[in-house]
Order: sequence, then structure tokens, then C-alpha cells
Amino acid sequence: MNSNPTKDILSLSAMNELYKDLLDKVDVGIHVINEKGKTIIYNKKMMEIESMEGDDVLDKNLLDVFKFHDKQNSTLVQALKEGKSTKHVKQTYFNNKGKEITTINDSFPILNAGKITGAVEIAKDITQLEHIIKENVLRKQNTKFTFDQIIGESDVIQSVIEESKRATRTSSSVLIVGETGTGKELFAQSIHNGSNRSGASFISQNCAAIPDSLMESLLFGTKKGAFTGAVDRPGLFEQADGGTLLLDEINSLDPSLQAKLLRVIQEKTIRRVGDMKDKEVDVRIIATINEDPVDAVANNRLRKDLYYRLSVVTLFIPPLRERKKDLSLLSQRFIEKYNALFQMDVKKISEEAMHILYQHDWPGNVRELEHTIEGTMNLIMDEKIICVQDLPVIFRKKYKMNEGLYSHKGMPAIAESGGDSRSLRDKVAEAEKHYIRQVLEENNNNISHTAKILGISRQSLQYRMKKFGL
Repeated sequence: MNSNPTKDILSLSAMNELYKDLLDKVDVGIHVINEKGKTIIYNKKMMEIESMEGDDVLDKNLLDVFKFHDKQNSTLVQALKEGKSTKHVKQTYFNNKGKEITTINDSFPILNAGKITGAVEIAKDITQLEHIIKENVLRKQNTKFTFDQIIGESDVIQSVIEESKRATRTSSSVLIVGETGTGKELFAQSIHNGSNRSGASFISQNCAAIPDSLMESLLFGTKKGAFTGAVDRPGLFEQADGGTLLLDEINSLDPSLQAKLLRVIQEKTIRRVGDMKDKEVDVRIIATINEDPVDAVANNRLRKDLYYRLSVVTLFIPPLRERKKDLSLLSQRFIEKYNALFQMDVKKISEEAMHILYQHDWPGNVRELEHTIEGTMNLIMDEKIICVQDLPVIFRKKYKMNEGLYSHKGMPAIAESGGDSRSLRDKVAEAEKHYIRQVLEENNNNISHTAKILGISRQSLQYRMKKFGL
């Protein structure tokens, strides 16, 4: 049977497209040069790592585009010129805009009938890791928040402050639960500064900000020889020895690293990447999570055993919509902050403008309120009082003045009752709280019987009881 040339050509074309698609989907940088040192393949990941576009690099000589330190040669060029293969070599160089890049590379020559016809480099980016290590060293000396700086007179926030103060007496793990922008790190720093660890390091790391491939090295450190160019470098646990390590958004951490973290917490030892020996560490762990931890466990974003280990002390930071009584105090504090920064002399927010702020549900919580005040003060000139017309346009368009909403104290009644502005989430939570309380009363507060009737675990019921203050 004769083959169909057209079909073969189409198949070859389809295969080329498939190879190109695969190269752009892999999570490592791939850079290929020909025998003249010109780039012929440069995938999307490599563009991201080096902050370059394909047109900046393709069909150009590698050494015309990138600059290397005097004492360091390109491992890709070495593979082409010397036929030298290298594995796990750390390399720092600069792109055509002068930006410093640090990668760990595998480089090897392309051989055709024994002749070198090009070279390939496979790169993993650790630029971010290098910068984060430097930032963490600086942040160790910048732990400034204490309980005195937590603003709020509402019962819900005062209750959390009191619980947090009690947590300063021990070194038990703490899990802080709260929506984004509620001030979880402020509470974490306050606990550290109020404890007997206050003289040691406080290190904070957002688990969602670092690729999984780098997180292990960042947490546990590296041993010289783990890869070529690797140095003995302490991880965050060793840097926080004797102090506190805050792991923000713990539910973003890869499950395999969650298992290693659990072992570290239980055994109080760490092992650097590439090392064979364990090292004792004395670190208090404070973790934060921006969702219901029971949901995170159910959806496999948080290991159940790690959750139980971290939640020895659990703090629930209320969203701003549940503590609107604190809006005036918080707003005034932010006015004072930006008065100092902007050399302004704003005295307060008018009653009418505050009424509009009280109508808002603040999905971004305290952080959103701060940004709103900052934005408003950027737009006014010599005014002493922030009025309705000074507020961002979105507030003025969305909310209208209604004198009937004012209570006898001059504050919007919506701030006290919540009115009809409560979200579905709030109403569902209220119904859940009411039903749990009812079943508890029917079972004489027997937790095991109540959990069985509700169809949830004893631990889940205890979590909800604490969450709802039952």
C-alpha cells in the first residue's frame, strides 16, 4: 500500500503544533540554541522567568541578549562550546533590561552523529526565593503591632482581643480564622509581642505567594551540595528559632508540604533540603486561613490532622459588617494616619458621609475601609471635614441618604440591626447558629448526641459552637 504524502505532511505539521503546545504548557523554562549560539526555542515559562518576549530572544545570539557576572559563564553556552552537561546548577544573570534573574539549570549539548549541533537548557526560577529570603531578614526587625493598636469597642472584637491575650501565656499553635482584610496578621504580631518570645524573631510568610517547588527550600532551608551552587542556608523555621513563624493562608500550602509541616510541629525538628540530619527548632506556629477550616478540610485544602494540630487555640476575627459599631473609630484612626503621611489636617467625617459608609457591607473588611479613606484624602484639598461629595463615586452612586434610617443616637440604625443589607452568607450563618443552639438545648448540651443528630463530627460541632459563641 502506498503512503499518502499529503497525509504525512499534515501529520508532521500537526505533530509540530503539538510539540509547541506542550513546550508552552510545561512548568519549567526551556531554552534551545543552535550551533551558532542563536536561540531557536524559547517557551512561555522561560519568558516568564526572564521577563522577556519571544521577539527579544529568538534568532538572536544568547550573549548579545543576556549578561553574566565576570566570573560566571552561561551553562548553555558551555554545553554548546565544550559539550559539557551540567545538572542542578544555580546561575544568576541579567536580562536585556538589567533585571537580575536566578535559576537552577540543567544544561546539555544536542548531538547529531557525534557532532554538537546545539544545546538545551531546562531552568527553574528561584529569583523569587532569593528576594523573599532577603525580605524576611528585613521583616524580622519590623514587628510593630500590639494589642493596644487593635481598634474597636464592639463586643465581638473585644472578645477576640481577650482570647488572644490569653494565648500569649503559652507556646501552643494558634489558628486565626478570618476573611481577607480583617487584620489577622495584626493579631498574630500582637500575640508574639505579648508573649515571652517577643525578644526573638517574628517571621511571616504567605503560603499562596510562593510556588510549591520553592516552598520546601524556603521553609526548611538548603544544605550545601543539594544542587550545584547550593549553599548552607537556613529556612524560615531556623530563622524563627526561639520566636514565632506566621504561615498565612495555610490552606494554599501543598498537601505534601502540609504533611512535612505536621511532622516538624510534632517532632520539633527540621531537615534541610539535601541534608541527612535533623536539627531541633523551638518555633511557635501561628497559621491563618481565610475560609471556614471545616470546609477547607472537607475540600482537601487542609489536612485534617494538621488542622487539629494547629487549632489548639482558634481565634475567629469578625468581618467588618459584623462590627459596624467600630466604623467611626476605625475611620478616625485612618484619618489620623493619612493626615501624618499627607501633611493634612482633616478633623473628621461628616454625619451624612458616615451614614453612607454604614450602609456599605465592606466585603474587603478593614483593609477596604482604609483604602477608601486613603483614596478620599488623595482627592480633597484643604477641607477639614470629609463630606458626602468627597467620598468615592461608587459610594455616592450606590447609596442614597434616607433620614428615616437614623436612630435616636444619631447613628444609622442599619449599623445596629444590619437591616436588609445582610448577605445570604450572614443569614445562613444565623439560621445555622439558631438550629445548633436548639438541638443542643434539646439534648441537654450533650455534644456527642447533638453532633450525631446534626450529622457532623464532634470536632466540627465544637468548632461551630466556638465560632458562634455557643
